Amino acid sequence: MSYKVIVAGGGLIGTSTAYYLAKEGADVTLLDSKDIASGTSGACDRAIMLQSKKPGPTLDLAKESAKLYASLEEELEADLEYRKDGGMIIIETMEEMKAMEDMIKRQQEAGIDVRLISGDEARERQPGLSKELLGSTWWEHDAEVNPLNVSFAMARAAQRLGAEIKLQSPVTGLIVENNRVIGVRISEEKIYADAVVIAMGVWTPMLLEQIGVNVPIIPRRGQILVSERLDPFLKSNILSASYIANKLKRNHHEEYADPLGIGLAIGQTYSGTLLIGGSRQFAGYNTETSSEITQKIGEAAVRAFPELAQVRIIRAFAGLRPYTPDGMPILSSINGLDGIFIAAGHEGDGVALAPISGKIMARVVCGANPGVDIRPFSLSRFD
Repeated sequence: MSYKVIVAGGGLIGTSTAYYLAKEGADVTLLDSKDIASGTSGACDRAIMLQSKKPGPTLDLAKESAKLYASLEEELEADLEYRKDGGMIIIETMEEMKAMEDMIKRQQEAGIDVRLISGDEARERQPGLSKELLGSTWWEHDAEVNPLNVSFAMARAAQRLGAEIKLQSPVTGLIVENNRVIGVRISEEKIYADAVVIAMGVWTPMLLEQIGVNVPIIPRRGQILVSERLDPFLKSNILSASYIANKLKRNHHEEYADPLGIGLAIGQTYSGTLLIGGSRQFAGYNTETSSEITQKIGEAAVRAFPELAQVRIIRAFAGLRPYTPDGMPILSSINGLDGIFIAAGHEGDGVALAPISGKIMARVVCGANPGVDIRPFSLSRFD
């Protein structure tokens, strides 16, 4: 009899987990309240940037994930729009320069050979960058991918291996017996399984609090602008040092100089539109866009690329990053409860960490060695 597993959540992390579980031979049912990638995974950028990760367990995971991405198109038999064109973090002030010098040193110690380049070399690598920029980082191994394509390709590959996918099926509760989760409720129906993986991003805590489990994931809203189509313009993914600074600010109780968390993250899609972010804001579950944030992101983009002042913005959208207090995901079982696992809390690292997160969770759920030390990602670290 095969091992039955329910995966709740059809975003990058849920579809990846379902795919690797099916690959391990499990009998998988993937559930989502709406559609594949209809939440955070459909409202994010394209970056698989390693140099933006804090050295430590998350960066170690990202390195493993990058190796998986290199052959994922072939494995999933799908066009993921994967490109390995490198990445830059642009520097506008001396204060940012000092912070980036420190970060580069730590990155290099962690085995990422990022280097600092002059403003002139940055402009040579990326024409159109402002003459005001003091410099930039550069690492040729950063990459990008289309997160929608990845989510759908993972789901289809899981289906080919026998997984069942139920969309428009919100999980409304968990079925618990003798300290073991034995299934889920979706509206009027009950589905039973040997194990349940909750990969519902910012909605994970709501489901688990019903059974008395506290998961410290908070939504952190990010806004992205979409430009009109342009000729190929960007040669790599570009972040600003202020984007990194806002990403690494942890304590949501403090008031910052910039509560909107504005910093530039810019990439270009295959169709030619620019995706221009971003912001980081604790605004509950509100995904409305703000004209003030649209304006501030636009200003940051024009400071970096003066010629963008002439480019039309055709729409804006916002998504909710699943923030955790220490900036690391939760890939974990739950102490005192059998049959239930969490794969959530990736904040802005979900795209980069999706393949490795799914692979690790599949192994853990099936009782195999995860292949990496996952203790830093356990839920119990917050006790």
